[in-house]
Formats: sequence, structure tokens, C-alpha cells
Amino acid sequence: MSTVAQAARPGAVRATSAQKRRTWLLSGGVFWIVLLAVLLTGVVAVNVAVLRLNLQLDEQNRQQTELNTDIARLRSEISTAAATTRVERLAQGELGLVQVQPEDTTYIQLAR
Repeated sequence: MSTVAQAARPGAVRATSAQKRRTWLLSGGVFWIVLLAVLLTGVVAVNVAVLRLNLQLDEQNRQQTELNTDIARLRSEISTAAATTRVERLAQGELGLVQVQPEDTTYIQLAR
């Protein structure tokens, strides 16, 4: 063999050894185990984020239901407070007002 061929040969052996190591990493499992672990970690992180968002959504829905109940109660109170019979009773009892009889009503004609 020539000296050139002998000098190139040890480098080729090193490249083959590195290739074998890389092939083992890719096919043998370390790479795939790490990749699978990273992917599973990502899936778990996404699931935790979704669960937290669902908890927040449930809390918001509970608050909305509570506020709708309060609104209905307040509308009922306003309706009761504005009822004609209640206003008439308060006017007669607290202010001493009486209802006018139809014959006591006077209409005024305004000039046009």
C-alpha cells in the first residue's frame, strides 16, 4: 500500500466508529426515549393547562348564575316597590293624600 492510502485508512476507521455510535443512539433507544419523554411531558403540560382553564370557566359560570339570580331578585323588588296598590297605600297612610272623585275633577280649556 502506498503511504497515502495508509494515512487515509485510520480516519476512515474513526468515521465508522462515530457512525456506529450515532446509529446506535438513533436506533438503539436513547434518542427515542428522550424524544418520547419530551413529548409525554408536553402532553401532560397541555392537559394541566386545560384543566386549569376548565376550573376558571366553571367559576365564571357559577358567578354568572349568581349574578343572574341577583338581577331577577332585584327586578322583582323593583316591581313590588312600584306596584300601584303599594304607592296608593303609602300616599294615603304616610302623606295623607286621598283619591279625587270624578265629579271633583275640573278640566281647563287652553286657548290655541
